Amino acid sequence: MKKLSEREKRWIERTVANNRNYKLYLYNRVGIILFLVLFQLAGYIWLLYLFAHNSVIGLSVQIAVEAIALLAVLHLINQSERPSLKMNWILLILLVPIIGVSMYLMYGDGKPTKRLRKRLSNAKDKNKEAFKSAFGEIGLPNVQTRGEAISRYLAKYADYPLYQNGIVTYYKSGEETFSAMLEALRKAEKFILLEYFIIEHGKMWGEILKILLEKAELGVQVRIIYDDMGCIVTLPPRYDKYLESLHKNIKCMRFNRVVPVLALRMNNRDHRKMMVVDGKVAFTGGINLADEYIGVKKRFGYWKDAGLKIEGEAVHSFSRMFFDFWNAFRQDEEPLENYLIKKNDGGRYALNEKMRVQPYDDSPLDKIRVGEAVYTDIVNGATKYVYIFTPYLVLDDALRAALAQASMRGVDVRIVTPGIPDKKAVFRLTRANYPLLIKAGVKIYEYTPGFIHSKCIVSDDDCAVVGTVNFDYRSLYHHFENAVYFSGAEAVLDVKRDCEETFALSKLCTQQDLKRNVVGRWVDALLRVFETLF
Repeated sequence: MKKLSEREKRWIERTVANNRNYKLYLYNRVGIILFLVLFQLAGYIWLLYLFAHNSVIGLSVQIAVEAIALLAVLHLINQSERPSLKMNWILLILLVPIIGVSMYLMYGDGKPTKRLRKRLSNAKDKNKEAFKSAFGEIGLPNVQTRGEAISRYLAKYADYPLYQNGIVTYYKSGEETFSAMLEALRKAEKFILLEYFIIEHGKMWGEILKILLEKAELGVQVRIIYDDMGCIVTLPPRYDKYLESLHKNIKCMRFNRVVPVLALRMNNRDHRKMMVVDGKVAFTGGINLADEYIGVKKRFGYWKDAGLKIEGEAVHSFSRMFFDFWNAFRQDEEPLENYLIKKNDGGRYALNEKMRVQPYDDSPLDKIRVGEAVYTDIVNGATKYVYIFTPYLVLDDALRAALAQASMRGVDVRIVTPGIPDKKAVFRLTRANYPLLIKAGVKIYEYTPGFIHSKCIVSDDDCAVVGTVNFDYRSLYHHFENAVYFSGAEAVLDVKRDCEETFALSKLCTQQDLKRNVVGRWVDALLRVFETLF
């Protein structure tokens, strides 16, 4: 793509500076894209209408559509997918074959295009070899405890090693996380890596960008990835080139650029959130780089989020995740070994045999659902309690059954969801998942001060996961995600304390709260048919 001209650069600066014009432009951009997509859909339906009114062609089209629908249903039946997912698609295809088959072809498989898979796979293979050269073969932990079983799974199937040193720090709010992020950025000496689903101009991004420019001037290499769909209403087009125009040491990539075409690849988004400084410290959690995450902008009441800081050798896994994406989609690939600090940063962190820290990512590239497997394993292994924070609760049968069965065998299972929703349809679908869980004894709380965006699970004072993975279909099956599994650290109890404080601020839901009239029940049933798309 050609470089940004001075005229384009000044235009972006003016639109960003003038908040009203900036927002109007962004919303117009969304409107144009939506119009073009709907125009394509209308053209598709119009062609079918014309064919239907020609008796010969219409009959042929009808036979073809029914044959394709039958093939799609047979294909679904023979897939090793979850029964609930298959039933939803089969019902949609049988009810409205044309729309159902079209939607399944675009969204049903949940995997990126062949080209996207190939590029990412190649980058991952190269980085795996670089990682192996720097640190040796990824060993599989011996399985003697429940935690070691999870670590072995992550090492074998997610391909990320277990670390037993360093420091894990949990932050119960975006404000606390942001303060720690700024402190780490100011200490940068070699490189800064940023990968976020959403970046939006305001106080948070403004302060970060100021530091990035100062550090770039001092020779620090800055690399930024953001998701184009996630930033469709927060950043202007070609903002990646704008950032690169600010300094030669800043490079930026927007993942999966939005195009106004009905396409499968738009279903897979980079929902990961991470910041790496000098290979010594990394941050992750639910926090994007926008003002609502730090309480500056009030949206849906108080916006509660959680962050995690990792120090020590485990930071290398974040660098590897970042350059899997970077080297897959940038023409100017960069050797991962340039961003790895070998041998425990001079031995600053001692080995702790009780501690386990394991960053990992999850990808729709394959059928291995790492995020779901870790959550399910923690729930199935719990003996005392399982506490969960999630903004959305759209579960498949397996995870729902695991939560219900844990509660029925006496485990204290508690889930906190938002009291003030950001998406009303998804909130209604979230609430539609309550009754079966509540009937099994699961306690579901709604965070009354506002919207909870944290993605956390903690169990038995033993282990926890903090990251970007929601308890919903989109996070578990369609998006690129990341998280950290950790045990034997004080941060586990910090997550537990945050949960207990949050329960006190939240409303415990009952079956009485969820009563629906006949129309409401049918609306919920209809939403359940489309739950794999939310």
